[in-house]
Amino acid sequence: MSKRRAFSIIELLVVIAVIALILAVLLPALSNSRQQGHGVKCLANLRSLAAGWDMYAADNDDISAPGRMANLPGGTSNPSNFYDVGNGLKYRPRWAATIGKYVGIHAFDAPIPADDAQDYDGAVYQCPAVAERMDARNHAYGYNHQFLGNSRTADGRYINFPVNRATISSFGGTVLAADCLGTAAGVPSDERAPYKNGGTGFNELGNHGWTLDPPRLTALSDRGTGDAGSPRTAVDPRHLGKSNVVYCDGHGERVTPQYIGYRVAPDGTYLEVGGPSSPPHNQWFSGTGRDDDPPSKIAAPP
Repeated sequence: MSKRRAFSIIELLVVIAVIALILAVLLPALSNSRQQGHGVKCLANLRSLAAGWDMYAADNDDISAPGRMANLPGGTSNPSNFYDVGNGLKYRPRWAATIGKYVGIHAFDAPIPADDAQDYDGAVYQCPAVAERMDARNHAYGYNHQFLGNSRTADGRYINFPVNRATISSFGGTVLAADCLGTAAGVPSDERAPYKNGGTGFNELGNHGWTLDPPRLTALSDRGTGDAGSPRTAVDPRHLGKSNVVYCDGHGERVTPQYIGYRVAPDGTYLEVGGPSSPPHNQWFSGTGRDDDPPSKIAAPP
């Protein structure tokens, strides 16, 4: 009977090298496939929420949902500052919870009325690429509130509220919501800090991510958190270098930030203005198809 020949060390090393080579080829492909899946699920989430935006307007005299319900006098002591989000009351809910009610997708399993930054529970509110960003304040999805409904106040008036849906001339050409980087978009990439649930640092990823500033801002426009010194917010190209965007007609697509008007400096900072050759523009945000200025925080003279 012949003896079975054992593998030599050289043969084992060759086998190991071949396996390592196969893994090196397959792993990036598997990673890309997983990221593509995250992008598909994320876009489906945004489209579901967009349907709620349309229903909200139909049920509220054709008024577009505000980014956040207005802050009426009295704060939490004023019952008029609490709104039904489908399965309970919430203090000044943000756009996602407000319109989610209209498609039967509850934002919270059990709303805590006065919790300003309660985590969302519904899966539709979660971008799988940044699954941790479920804080209602520091959320994964930002809303084009500056043009569609900014109920912050300045100079004794709402900055841009209410907005009648009929003033939008191109539903298919107006951004409703998108993946959002938060105020970290307004600082260089190497100065950004990790996401923090409930955090308030301007440089933290996702900070105040429920707002999505348009590409071009002015010295008089709102930005970021609305506080003094706040950087701007902008889209987050977290899906293989692109951002999921949904428009007012409900259709969605994955695009580069540049496609919808953003411009990024070499250090990663999203610009507010730019040079004459290719400046940021608001054509996809204004609702008119023009590069309109965002509504000013300063009232026009009578």
